[in-house]
Amino acid sequence: MTDTYYLRIALPVPLRRQFDYLPLANTAASHYKIGSRVRVPFGRQQLIGFVLSIETETAVPVDKLKPITESLDSDTLVSPNILQLCEWLSTYYHHPLGEVLDLAIPVLLRKGGQISDIAEPHWRALSCKLQPSNVANSSVITGKKQLALWQLFQQQPHWRHKELTQQGFAKAQLDRLFNLGFIEPYQQLPVPHCDAASQSALTLNNEQVSAVDKISEQFGKFHVALLDGITGSGKTEVYLQLIAKTIEQGKQALVLVPEIGLTPQTLRRFQARFDVPVVMMHSNLNDKERLIAWHQCSQNQAKILIGTRSAIFTPLPSLGLIIIDEEHDGSFKQQDGLRYNARDFAIKRAHKESLPIVLGSATPALETLHNAYSRRYSHHKLTIRAGNAKPPRMKLHSILHQPLESGLALPVVDKIKQHLNAGQQVMIFINRRGFAPTLACRDCGWMAECIRCDARMTMHQYPPHMHCHHCDNQVGIPRLCPNCNSMQIEALGQGTERIEENLHQLFPGSDIKRVDRDTVRTKDAFDNLFDEIHKGEPCILVGTQMLAKGHHFPDVTMVVILDADSGLFSADFRGMEKTAQLILQVAGRAGRGDKPGEVWIQTLYADHPQLNLLLDGGYHGLADNLLQERKHIQLPPYSYMALLRTECSDKHLAEQVQNQAREFVQSWLNQYWQGNLLSINETQADTTPVTLLGPFPAPMERRNGRFRQQMQIMSHERNALHRVLEPLVHFLENLKGIQKIRWNLDIDPIDMS
Repeated sequence: MTDTYYLRIALPVPLRRQFDYLPLANTAASHYKIGSRVRVPFGRQQLIGFVLSIETETAVPVDKLKPITESLDSDTLVSPNILQLCEWLSTYYHHPLGEVLDLAIPVLLRKGGQISDIAEPHWRALSCKLQPSNVANSSVITGKKQLALWQLFQQQPHWRHKELTQQGFAKAQLDRLFNLGFIEPYQQLPVPHCDAASQSALTLNNEQVSAVDKISEQFGKFHVALLDGITGSGKTEVYLQLIAKTIEQGKQALVLVPEIGLTPQTLRRFQARFDVPVVMMHSNLNDKERLIAWHQCSQNQAKILIGTRSAIFTPLPSLGLIIIDEEHDGSFKQQDGLRYNARDFAIKRAHKESLPIVLGSATPALETLHNAYSRRYSHHKLTIRAGNAKPPRMKLHSILHQPLESGLALPVVDKIKQHLNAGQQVMIFINRRGFAPTLACRDCGWMAECIRCDARMTMHQYPPHMHCHHCDNQVGIPRLCPNCNSMQIEALGQGTERIEENLHQLFPGSDIKRVDRDTVRTKDAFDNLFDEIHKGEPCILVGTQMLAKGHHFPDVTMVVILDADSGLFSADFRGMEKTAQLILQVAGRAGRGDKPGEVWIQTLYADHPQLNLLLDGGYHGLADNLLQERKHIQLPPYSYMALLRTECSDKHLAEQVQNQAREFVQSWLNQYWQGNLLSINETQADTTPVTLLGPFPAPMERRNGRFRQQMQIMSHERNALHRVLEPLVHFLENLKGIQKIRWNLDIDPIDMS
């Protein structure tokens, strides 16, 4: 390496390029590590970027280059492995590398903090003072509290400051022993806590044994396994026994769950099983807690990491197994910024690090099932519920032309009474929070609509207000119709609040528990609520899909699903798939213990063919039908898709940019496809390798005051699709006036809205 060199830096800015900087004066190239952080001037601000490489040449005139401001790390912060994975993410999702790398580290490090910032104050006894002669001759210590404190240090020479204050000792007493020369303060990085294992492994049935044996045979090499098990079939026990084998080999395990609410209960179950440190990572942790977990994983101190989507970026130097629980769940797809799918990224990471990954679900995504049917993934089925539990009986109950009592069919009300009288628990599911979907005037037909969105405002009673759940706009509840001044305005439809209120009238004296985002806002709210439920006392649970995801309620024997029809006629081609998944996930909460369960689905369309296929043929019968439909019209997984979205307060500008993008793609295809620069199969030689649909307005055209347009870009070949997207992104970045609109490119979209 010559004496003159330059630092190539990735910065967290929305530009798909890297930037060259001069090093600090009198520093050798060896001072800078690939993947370390530096602070640099960028315009009028100072940004923190990542060193990508050390170069001897630069395309920028040297007199235009600026020196970095500060080198923040003496060693690599983002490992070569994570750096390469982030580069893949940047390329695949066509997103700036600097912003990808920014997501890969905790917030405190993004702000320029150091690992040392999480060090905790400790106290230790000076070894010379612990000699028998000094311990006996401690007459210089005065006061009962000081003596009791000194006796603690005789029992254990090292203590966290927090542990001592929790036992009632004050800073003044610690300072007194310090001034006497008995103890001294020091800083130490947190070490993960580890409880003794209190639970042993359960006995597996033959299907579980087969899954554990066959997947564990793949340890040490890349392998994707679909664990396809009905609700209550013991998928978690399979995870636990696979993790046990991973720990035995001295490896780490990563478990991704879709919801924050699942993390604490999963953590408790894992801590009870394993005598190794288990940590969790999710958005309810504060910045310091997340950095602590990140550091403990990176140092191989934590052996099991349980986390939500972003935990996939965590450095785990001895990673031996990845598990994605509820792999079908849409929460694994980021819906803003870097729109990555954590499940797909986890598969890429498993491939990169040569280790097995397990995708678990009772209702696998159609893409996952397609890969299993195509033998890209091994397929392990669990068809038997654990223990003595039997699958619940499911019934479609037509409410067409039928009287309802507070939104419930009369036979459903009678059934609920029977279960409560038997001392059992009932769950009522409606995927709509608030009191009512909207307000309406009976005289003129006015409805409460959001002034910023093409959506109706939801009425809430606790506290009373109208709320748009799309843009968060909130206003008071009107007393008169703003259109005709009539007092005849009423709440239409039902949400969880209204159902809860009605249930108190229908079942006076019964314990009603509502579970939605409005009732479980705090970190401990889930734990407290679920501890109450697990006491087994008869009650009615009312909630949204927060109740549906992986929770184990052994005393729930009846589930009622309201408004099951909302997804049957969705404009999204995944609508029926998502509806079926949600119905079966909710239904799976019934009869998980030794008591039989039943599920009642209230519907206006009891003769709907796919709804009946779901009940008669199960999820896989419906999935096979949906896959045939997708294959016939060449939708994913039989093709690859990207969605270009634009949004702007000026409707015509959003449309104009989309039209320019379409013209560019068509022109590019005419020029390069005709030149045979795109690789296409011979069977597709007569067709364009990339097709465009749109632009057209988004299903909700106006949201948060901005008009939204979108265009679908599809291809039978993944490479052909990305060959088109790369120049399209470059075109849009350099388009005149592009700064006036927001645009994003969503690769493999799962939400078409």
